[in-house]
Formats: sequence, structure tokens, C-alpha cells
Amino acid sequence: MADNQPPRLSYRDAGVNIDAANQVVRSIGKIVRETYNDHVLRDIGSFGAMYSLDTSHMSEPVLISSIDGVGTKLRVALMVEKYDTIGIDLVSHCVNDILVQGARPLFFLDYLACSTLDPDIVTDMIGGVARGCRYAGCALVGGEMAEMRDIYRDNEYDLAGCIVGLVDRPKIIDGARITEGDVIIGLASSGLHTNGYSLARQICFEAAGLSCTDEMPGTGRTVGDALLEPHRSYAKVIQLLMKIVNIKGMVHVTGGGITENVPRVIPEGLGAEIELSAWEAPPLFGFLKEAGNVEHDEMMRAFNMGIGYIVIVSAHEADKALDALTQACEEPKVIGRVVKDVDGVRYNGALRYASPD
Repeated sequence: MADNQPPRLSYRDAGVNIDAANQVVRSIGKIVRETYNDHVLRDIGSFGAMYSLDTSHMSEPVLISSIDGVGTKLRVALMVEKYDTIGIDLVSHCVNDILVQGARPLFFLDYLACSTLDPDIVTDMIGGVARGCRYAGCALVGGEMAEMRDIYRDNEYDLAGCIVGLVDRPKIIDGARITEGDVIIGLASSGLHTNGYSLARQICFEAAGLSCTDEMPGTGRTVGDALLEPHRSYAKVIQLLMKIVNIKGMVHVTGGGITENVPRVIPEGLGAEIELSAWEAPPLFGFLKEAGNVEHDEMMRAFNMGIGYIVIVSAHEADKALDALTQACEEPKVIGRVVKDVDGVRYNGALRYASPD
């Protein structure tokens, strides 16, 4: 009878390595705890994260949340085999999304899924998430790792995250107070951030025939390094600016570019007039345009074009805002104004591309 028994199976045989997952938890424990503050009540590994909320300084506290991923930028990280910055991208994207409404980030949770868990790769990814949280001043309170080899191909990973922030209701920034004549100020991006990568990869690796180790024309960097430049977090500088001027509206320039994102915060009946000559797009964008033969309008919808974040203030506070941002080591640009009788965004002039270094 014993010879007829089926083979003994285990969870590892089915594709889930609990020991590897436990190794990752041990490896990331210290770096995750470095994001904790007095509001985090339980250590890593609990069934649910607990965060003590202090709203004593607020008249009507409001929680603001967002969830997102890093898109196909993760594919570039896999190609380059560099995993320690992709987590920064994830946190920065989510932080900026709630920042536009005036929220201060409180805590973050991540979700990582793969075919087969590699402890070193996962530790690098979660380490990047932790670094992004420390910079933004929020706690990484929990997460989930899932091995699903029947869902993901070999050496495939996906990374997503959820952020929760807090704002006093009277201080919510939703664009409702924007009026004609308000000034639109742009802050520089650090590259593509986390949007437009499906098109950028097609241009670089198919149309231009480049590899990750080739030089990205005009940048003095490899293609891999240029594409993996981390997404900027604007949390610190914007939190400072909110104490100095009355910000009426803010825009995180993500998928859809300036064209699609600015109208999301401008009241009905108003639009944005953007002066393209107000800034120079970095050489990376010039290369993508030429190598991919991409039309100008498509560039403005697919990429941030060098402007990663936008602040809208009254004309009489524009100089104060520009001075504060400059003092914070930014190079702010007045890129336009709020106008009547414009549906969405109207562009004036021609965009210039910075000369290669």
C-alpha cells in the first residue's frame, strides 16, 4: 500500500517559500522601524497596523488617502537589476498625490507580488520604500508580500502602495478659490518620475535600439540610470510654502502631463494659459521626442516635460511664493496664469529643450 501513496507535497513545492519570506521580514525589520514615530503602536508582523491619531490641533480633521503603483518603470529596474530606488518612486508618487490637497502624510503600506521571492531583491525594494517614507516624514506601518508563480512570470515583480494623510478641513486645498489672474508656478521634475514609461521604453529600446548600458543621448548617463532617476517628493518644500503663502491649488504632474492634470483643480469657467517659453525641458525629453518622432501635443500629455509639480497662488502673493521657494533651493518658474474663456489648457509659444551637457 505504501508504494501507492502519492508524493508528499509542501507549500514550497506549490511555489510559496515561507522561509524566504521570513528572511525578508528579518532583513527589513530595522529599516522599517527607522520610519516609526510615537504614533506607531505595534511592531512589524502584526495582523493589522495601528496608528494613534492626534487631532488635538485641528478643528475638523480629515483623512486623505491614495493608492498607486510604479507602472512599467519597474520593468526598467528589472532590466538593469537595480531595485533600491523603485520604492522611493512609489512613496514619492503617493505622497505628492495627497500633498496637492494640503495633507501631511501619516503612514504608508506597501504590497509586493512576484513569481518567486528573492530575499535580496525584495529587501532592496522595501528598503527604498522605507527611505522614501523617512524623507516624507511618514511611517511604513505594514505591507504584504505575495508569491504567485501561476500569476507572474519568472523574475517578475509588481509593487504598489497606499498612503494616508491628515489635513484640517478649513485648510484643504481643492482649487475652489482659484480666480482669474492667479499665477501658476512650476517646480522642476527629476526626470520622467513614474509616468510615460511604456512610451519611453518603446522609444529607447525599440525605435532607438539602445540597451540599458548605452549612453542616453544628451544626458551623460546610461539609459538605465537616466530612466531610473527617482521620482521627486515635494513634501518638505510644499509644507514649508503652505506656512508662508495662501496656496489656492496644486497639481502633481503625473499621467496626462500638464495638459490633463491642471484642469483637475481649476473651477468650471476658468482655464490655464501656459507659456511654454517659461522653462526649458531637459535633454532627456528632447531625445525622446526626436527618437520617437513624437508630436508636441503627445509629448505634453505623455510626460511631465520637466515640470513635476505646480502651485497656484494669487498674483499679489506670487513674489512671496517665488522667494520662499528659491530660499528652499528650488528654481521656481512662473509658467502661466488662470484665465477666462479657456477650456482646459492653452499653450502659448514654443517649448525649448535644454542643450546637452
